[in-house]
Amino acid sequence: MRAIEVDHVSKRYRIGARYYVTLRDTISSALKVGRGGARRDFWALRDVSFAVDEGEVVGVIGRNGAGKTTLLKILARVTQPTEGVARMRGRVGPLLEVGTGFHPELSGRENIFLNGAILGMSRTDIRRRFDEIVAFSGVEDFLDTPVKRYSSGMYLRLAFSVAAHVEPDIVVVDEVLAVGDAEFQRRCLGKMSQFAQEGRTVLFVSHDLGAIARICPRAIWLEDGEIRHDGPASRSIELYLDARGERASSVEFPPEPDKEVQLVSVRVSDPSGASLDAPRSDQPFEIRARFLVREPQRALDVKIHVSTRRGVRVLDENLSDRQPETRCGETEGEWEAALLVPPVLAAGDYVVGVAI
Repeated sequence: MRAIEVDHVSKRYRIGARYYVTLRDTISSALKVGRGGARRDFWALRDVSFAVDEGEVVGVIGRNGAGKTTLLKILARVTQPTEGVARMRGRVGPLLEVGTGFHPELSGRENIFLNGAILGMSRTDIRRRFDEIVAFSGVEDFLDTPVKRYSSGMYLRLAFSVAAHVEPDIVVVDEVLAVGDAEFQRRCLGKMSQFAQEGRTVLFVSHDLGAIARICPRAIWLEDGEIRHDGPASRSIELYLDARGERASSVEFPPEPDKEVQLVSVRVSDPSGASLDAPRSDQPFEIRARFLVREPQRALDVKIHVSTRRGVRVLDENLSDRQPETRCGETEGEWEAALLVPPVLAAGDYVVGVAI
């Protein structure tokens, strides 16, 4: 049975338009006909259609501004579509902007009851789940402290914990992994997996492609408000990454005759040696560095590192020829150093660096 049906949904915003118009604004605009900036339409979503079955876990990916959050707000009934219709069958638990409805002057304990009521839980339900909510959030020692004195991480953890225990039939989640530290993010992912195991329908938006690949068998790629691909998560992620820019499976370096040791090329391949443009996150791959030794060396090390686009180094290995079977520096000629990378990297874009 279908839990979510989105039928030709479009959402238009008027750029430059005022949504709250006073009498003064009306008179002023009447006196200034033909002056001022032009208003134009911006379509955040265009003719989006898809269906999600009960118990299905679906990821939604795309760059900032692609329409992901707008789609979830329509499904959560926060806003209405300009065209089309979105149908939800069952109780919806939206985790969009965690913390909405918290009162800074109230304690954590009081806000659990307040926010739970706003999200549709009865007082009996909140009491029944109270200990679970507190344990999941990890703020036991600060339960009777006003939340205005919480750190931002504590505040968000408690807010997410309340929202995650509403027990909805359909869970709509927007970038939950931005909440808290690494340990809490792990627990959030565990909660998402638990939703799936309990047969709840989950629609999960995230920029963490590794998380999407782990818990979502299916993913929808949105681009400029339109669906570009809807299918297996691995394929949607692959197409999304391919569209984000040029990627090279190999790089050749120009000759440098004056150097005793010169880097010739670096390439990414599968374990059999075939070049890969986009290694899969669930399969191993190799980084192969070819170099030319023009004069024998007493010792030669090849350092290979992998970094994220933000410069965070996630892999750093030294390959040395000091071992008897790899004394390549002692002999002139062309050599290759190969580093096997197990499937431990999350899906995303990385930069490979090589130093000799």
